[in-house]
Amino acid sequence: MFDTALIFDAGLLPAMIVAMMAGLLSFLSPCVLPIVPPYLAYMGGVSVTEMEHARAARRRVFLTAIFFVLGLSTVFLLLGFAFSSMGRMFLQFQDAFVTIAGVVIMILGAHFIGVFRIGFLDREVRVDAGDKGGSAFGAYVLGLAFAFGWTPCLGPILGAILGLAASEGDVTRGTVLLAFYALGLGIPFLLVAAFFPRLKGVMAWMKRHMSRIERTSGLLLWTVGLMMLTGQFAAFSYWLLERFPALGLIG
Repeated sequence: MFDTALIFDAGLLPAMIVAMMAGLLSFLSPCVLPIVPPYLAYMGGVSVTEMEHARAARRRVFLTAIFFVLGLSTVFLLLGFAFSSMGRMFLQFQDAFVTIAGVVIMILGAHFIGVFRIGFLDREVRVDAGDKGGSAFGAYVLGLAFAFGWTPCLGPILGAILGLAASEGDVTRGTVLLAFYALGLGIPFLLVAAFFPRLKGVMAWMKRHMSRIERTSGLLLWTVGLMMLTGQFAAFSYWLLERFPALGLIG
């Protein structure tokens, strides 16, 4: 048995919030948001038009979207486990590890803001999962393929969360962070699957403002890196406790 008080404490809360926001920003990235409707329709074995106008089609799409999210979550949880295990192995070098991770995350943030571009982060490597549309198992396989295949595209944001997971030096806490990243990325898929007709306008607005979303992502990454370098996550935790005393009940 493990002590939940050691896992879900106020000190982990800022990182959990950042991880979930990072997942949402990954969903809004230029290589994910534009393909969401056709990808969901393909998984459900329907057309985008059917998904827009037929309630039965949306129910089918929503069911397969659940298994898709489970598939991509499986990959991210395994990554969280692996990177936090690595952090635990190098626990005696934790200060240096956190410093290096902070610098790398700030560099990734600068890439997104547009200060400079890192070429390989603009490329995608997509895994061909074959014809897997129209079934729950196929959607799960597509979720696995999506997580592996789009990782280079999601790399800057995902790398920041993996750095946070490794800096925790605890396997369970690090895996929890990737679980919240998966939630931030996966829940919007489910919302689009369930409410596609109502969200078409919102998604179109997001596509028009994609450059601003990218810069917001970069600013978030740069801030996370700076907080890691300066130890401000602890200060942020104390601020949260002062601002929202009820959080003191966590753990």
